[in-house]
Amino acid sequence: MTLLLMAAGNGSRYGKLKQFDALGPKAEFLMEFSIFDAIKYGFTHIVAVTKKDKVNFLQEYLVKRLPTGIKLDVLAQEISDVPKGTSYTTERIKPWGTAHAVWTARNVINGAFAVLNADDFYGSLAFKNAAKIMQASTKYKFGLISYTLKDTLSTNGSVSRGVCNIKNGVLTNVAEHLKLEKQGKKIVDTNTGIEFTGNEEVSMNFWVCDASIFTTIEEDFKLFLQDEEKIKSSEVFLPSVLQKMINKQNVEITVLNSESNWFGITYAEDRDIAVFKLAEMTNTGEYPLNLWNL
Repeated sequence: MTLLLMAAGNGSRYGKLKQFDALGPKAEFLMEFSIFDAIKYGFTHIVAVTKKDKVNFLQEYLVKRLPTGIKLDVLAQEISDVPKGTSYTTERIKPWGTAHAVWTARNVINGAFAVLNADDFYGSLAFKNAAKIMQASTKYKFGLISYTLKDTLSTNGSVSRGVCNIKNGVLTNVAEHLKLEKQGKKIVDTNTGIEFTGNEEVSMNFWVCDASIFTTIEEDFKLFLQDEEKIKSSEVFLPSVLQKMINKQNVEITVLNSESNWFGITYAEDRDIAVFKLAEMTNTGEYPLNLWNL
């Protein structure tokens, strides 16, 4: 089984590259806890997609830590990487988005894979449930590991979340809400005024995909590159690609709750909380003090 880590973000609200911040008791990155949990539940191939100038660093860093028998590919997400026969002339600085990050791995992944953000903590049982979806007998394996909205907020500002509609354990729709804040007992999207109870299931970008998605992403990306306005600053988002696949009835996306606690580092003020939680989980034995026996 393969785990794909998206580690090419800019961390504009955090103030630096979140994915390379030393947060663990032994200065580990958050992605190391995801890798540790994935290996625990049978993943044997780690793919990390990062910035071009970080490829050699991350390759050398992880090679020293991963156990024998774990395959590693570290790839660069590059703006110049576009489908054959396409081009663009508009100036572009930031990456093309999460769907493009996944597409970057098209030449090293053949079957089902789990994909997630390198700068989020997902919890051990989330990987157990992802493995359950990947090991199912269905031909095409697609899934979402969901979290409960009230458990994914930040006390330091608004957050963006994909609120899920689920029917009989299958995802029917993900609606992006860009400015969610807790206001008393309610959670409100301050952009739209829509209120939530907090018990809704949300996507934190922990997906299970089949390699067939690479074709769909490429088709979507080609259409994206025909729109000069989108090229300037928009992105190709993985949830949007998956939603189109749902709408066309190309996939059935199984939803399993993570049964784990999520936390992330959206804002600089979130850092101390993350450091505390990782130290606490180490102290209680959920993780060894030395993840990799260095």
